[in-house]
Amino acid sequence: MTIRDFLMLDLPPLLAALMAGATCGLLGSFLVLRRESLVGDALSHAVLPGIVLGFAITGARSGLPMLAGAMVAGLLAVVLISVVQRAARLDPGAAIGAIFTTFFAVGLVLMETTGARSVDLDLDCVLFGQLETLVWAQAEGLHSLVDPAALEGLPRQLGLLAGVGIVVAVVVAVLWRPLKLICFDPGYAAALGMPSRALEFGLALLVAAAAVAAFESVGSILVVAMLVCPAAALRLMTDRYGAQVLGGAALGAALGGVGYALAGPVPAALGLELSLNAAGVIGTLGGLMVAAAALVRAGVTRGRQGRAAVA
Repeated sequence: MTIRDFLMLDLPPLLAALMAGATCGLLGSFLVLRRESLVGDALSHAVLPGIVLGFAITGARSGLPMLAGAMVAGLLAVVLISVVQRAARLDPGAAIGAIFTTFFAVGLVLMETTGARSVDLDLDCVLFGQLETLVWAQAEGLHSLVDPAALEGLPRQLGLLAGVGIVVAVVVAVLWRPLKLICFDPGYAAALGMPSRALEFGLALLVAAAAVAAFESVGSILVVAMLVCPAAALRLMTDRYGAQVLGGAALGAALGGVGYALAGPVPAALGLELSLNAAGVIGTLGGLMVAAAALVRAGVTRGRQGRAAVA
């Protein structure tokens, strides 16, 4: 494989996997700490009607209209979950399940009735993403990395992922302490006069934005894996807030990068005439990561118990 081949075929999907993993891993830690991992699953599916309507209204498959529609759909889903939970006195999990399945079904119906399929926004794209289809056709060599004309040809998904990732990082940095309080002691946060409800809605909007930014590249199934697996693995390994949040971002990026490399570039470098589905490899690695963390945690716990018994 030449440098040109790598830049054209592998760099865009690799960058997309890294950015999607880092952003989702960062936000996933807050969901895991608040014991709301299912909310990430719900939002990754509930944004579909907003994405489709954003396309239907503008007639363009550009990032901002679809992002705006997804965020509106995500916020509406969060509000409805709260309303249904209180009005019907349902368990939170039941309310979340009812809302996100309804939103996802509505999104699939809209996809069929608005003509979204005609622009390749189909079921495969929704579920599994299109990492392998991200191509930088203008890449000619390393000089293309500093050539403004060539950089304009980068897939638009990268710009959306980068923009959302920067916003998420800035918001988390600015609200570092308030987010910590609502994760560990929301009652104390409310007693201090912090707008806990607004912070919760803001966090939900960030998750919705991250979900739609990663949606087209990695698909809704992998968005769920990236939101949950890195954060869940770290939760088994550490009780420190900083290590959990920053480690979740780092582990998410590593999961995306290593998963994509094992799916395509590594087999190609070894001369194998086959490649794997990147989303499938990343999702599988995510599950193995959580399993490995659970085994390590169990081993450490047994070791401590053994030393305590001897003492």
